[in-house]
Amino acid sequence: MLTPQFWIQSLWLAFSQIWANKTRSVLTALGIIVGVASVTAVIAALSGLKAKVLTEFESFGANRVFIFPNRPDDAPRNKYPWESVRLKPSEAIELRDQATSLKALTPIVEISGAVESDTKKLDSMQIVGIWPDWHPIEGRRVIMGRAFGQVDEDNARQVCLVNDRAIEELRLPNDPTGTTLLVAGRRFLVVGVVETLQSRMFGFDTQASEVFIPFSLAMKLTPDRTPFIRFSALLKDAGQADEAIAECRFLLRKARGLRANEPETFRVEAIDRYIEQFKTLSAGITAVAGGIVGISLLVGGIGIMNIMLVSVSERTREIGLRKAVGATGRAIMVQFLLEAVALCFSGGFVGVACGKLMAFGLTRIPGAQLEQASVPFWAVLGSFLFSALVGVLFGLFPAIKAARLDPIEALRHE
Repeated sequence: MLTPQFWIQSLWLAFSQIWANKTRSVLTALGIIVGVASVTAVIAALSGLKAKVLTEFESFGANRVFIFPNRPDDAPRNKYPWESVRLKPSEAIELRDQATSLKALTPIVEISGAVESDTKKLDSMQIVGIWPDWHPIEGRRVIMGRAFGQVDEDNARQVCLVNDRAIEELRLPNDPTGTTLLVAGRRFLVVGVVETLQSRMFGFDTQASEVFIPFSLAMKLTPDRTPFIRFSALLKDAGQADEAIAECRFLLRKARGLRANEPETFRVEAIDRYIEQFKTLSAGITAVAGGIVGISLLVGGIGIMNIMLVSVSERTREIGLRKAVGATGRAIMVQFLLEAVALCFSGGFVGVACGKLMAFGLTRIPGAQLEQASVPFWAVLGSFLFSALVGVLFGLFPAIKAARLDPIEALRHE
C-alpha cells in the first residue's frame, strides 16, 4: 500500500533528481515553458480585446433598442418604394404611446448643412434632429445651459445644442449659451452644451462636431420630405429585450397594415443580441487560438518522454537495486511518473509567470488597445492542470518501462 510518507518521499526524490540535473531539466521543460507562456499570452490578448470591444458595445447602451427602415430582401423597388419603407414621425408617436416595454423613445434624423458662428463658417456639419427624450436614451448629459423641453419640440423653436468639438471648431466662447448660430440659413439660439461622445470604436475616432435641433424643425429643413429617420428607444427592463423587440414589431406591423404573410419593411435590433453573439464568437476564437498554440505543449511532452526514457536507462542499476530490496513495480512506476509530472508542473509554473509578464507587456504597447489584457484565473488553473496531464501522459510509458525491468537483468546493467 502506498502510504502518505511514500508519496512525500517520492516527491522529494523527484525534485532531487530534477535539481541534480538542472541544465538537462531546464532544456527538457523548455517546450512546456514556451507552450504555457504562449497559450497564456494569447488568451490574455484575446481577453483584453474582448473586454475592449464589450466596453465599446456597452457604451452604446445594452438596454437600448434600435429601429431602422429596411426593404425586404430581393424585393423589387417598385413594390416597396422608399415612401412605404421609411420610418415616419407618426410611427414614433405610436410606439412611444403604446409600447409598454419602452421607457423612452426618440426619432433621429440627420441632415448636413452649413453652420456659421460670428467668427467661423463650416460648410458641412452634422445637424441632428431629436426629441427631448434623446438625452436619457443616449446617456449624454447637458453640461451647460439646458436640455430641450417638450415646448421646443411642439413649437419647432429655433434653438440648438452643441458639443465641445463644435465649440472648438466654430470658435465659440467656452460657455456659448445665449449666442446664436446660422444653421442651414436660419438663426438659432444656443441653449446648452452636450457632452462630447468619448469613444474610439474599434480604433476609429467617433468624436465629431454636432449641432442638435428639435426634431420637428429638422424635418422642415430636410431637402426632401422623405428623409432617413431611425428610432432609438430605452428599455424599462434590460433583461426583456426580446419581448420589447416583439412588441415593437407588432405595433409597427399594425401601423403599416402589414398582413401576416407580408414581410416586414423595418428592422428592430438590440445591442445585447450582438453582445451575446460576440461573446460566443470570441469564446470560439479563444479556444481555437489556444488549441493551435497549445500544440507546442505536445512537442514539449514528447521531449519529456524522451528524457525520461534516457533517465530510465541511466538508472537501470538503481531500479534493479530497489527491486532487489523489496520495492514493487507499482512504487517504481509512481516514482518515475511523479518525476515527469514534477518536471512538467515546474515548467508550467515558469510558463505562467512568463505569460503574465508578456500580458503586462501587451498593456504597455501604444495604440494596441489591449489595456485590459490579463490572464484570467481559469487560464492559470488550466495551464497547471494541462501541464500535469502532459506529465502523466508522456511520463507513463517510461514509468511502465522502469516498473517492468527485471531486477536481475537490471543489476547486471553496466
